Amino acid sequence: MSRIVTDKRTSLSEAVKLVHNGDVLALGGMTLYRRPMAFVRELLRSRSALRDLTLLCFTASLESDLLVGAGLVNRVRSCYFGLEAFGLAPMFTKLATAGEIQFIEETEASLAFGLRATLAGVSFMPGQGWIGTDLLRVRPDVKLVDDPYGSGQYVAFPAIHCDVAVIHALRADWGGNAQIGGNMGADPELGLMSKRVIVTAEDVVERLEAPIDITSLRVDAVVHVPGGAKPTSCFPLYPLDGQEIMRYSESCPDGFEEYLDGFLAAAEST
Repeated sequence: MSRIVTDKRTSLSEAVKLVHNGDVLALGGMTLYRRPMAFVRELLRSRSALRDLTLLCFTASLESDLLVGAGLVNRVRSCYFGLEAFGLAPMFTKLATAGEIQFIEETEASLAFGLRATLAGVSFMPGQGWIGTDLLRVRPDVKLVDDPYGSGQYVAFPAIHCDVAVIHALRADWGGNAQIGGNMGADPELGLMSKRVIVTAEDVVERLEAPIDITSLRVDAVVHVPGGAKPTSCFPLYPLDGQEIMRYSESCPDGFEEYLDGFLAAAEST
């Protein structure tokens, strides 16, 4: 018997309307791989009306630095923010150093446990990841709890909540089922625990067969965007554009507005 697929296809201009002032926005992908660049570009076009975002990224990179530099973000929670071999993220480094943007210190463990707590429907998830470190001083909101079944204590990593997750996929179907490849990062978890989920994809088909990495259960919008991760990579379809990343790194922070104007103009001409 054939399976009926709900059609959730839409345009980028409609999809960005799912992001509201003050939202916690999660951007899928890892470092300079499979980042939702086309979505970020569309979001930047609406920057005069959008403010006070909290960026939630397992790792934050170019896509996040553009939003930070454009003034859409006032808070970041991630365990890494940079451009890998291409250096620091210039706009985040400038604004964080000046105290103009809040950075919530995270580690891979705290992010993983926080997401798992939300998926489990509990307020925290216990772990041992920060015991014996100074991270508990940096994050006084993270508490220690006694082990109710033995001796000792655990770190109670608080649940992390997300309003909108944007995930770039290799392929997706009309209903939002998606394949994202081998380097998944935290994308499957983000696709389940976020209130609203947007999938942008290199290819969109009517119905996608297994294996499925992102389930359509929580997906609200699907956007067909070939090359939607450029200039980051989308293996095996296209590599990282190292020259473009280097040009951004060398242009900013002083030349950010000029770079941004060119970035948006180049997109409009394609």
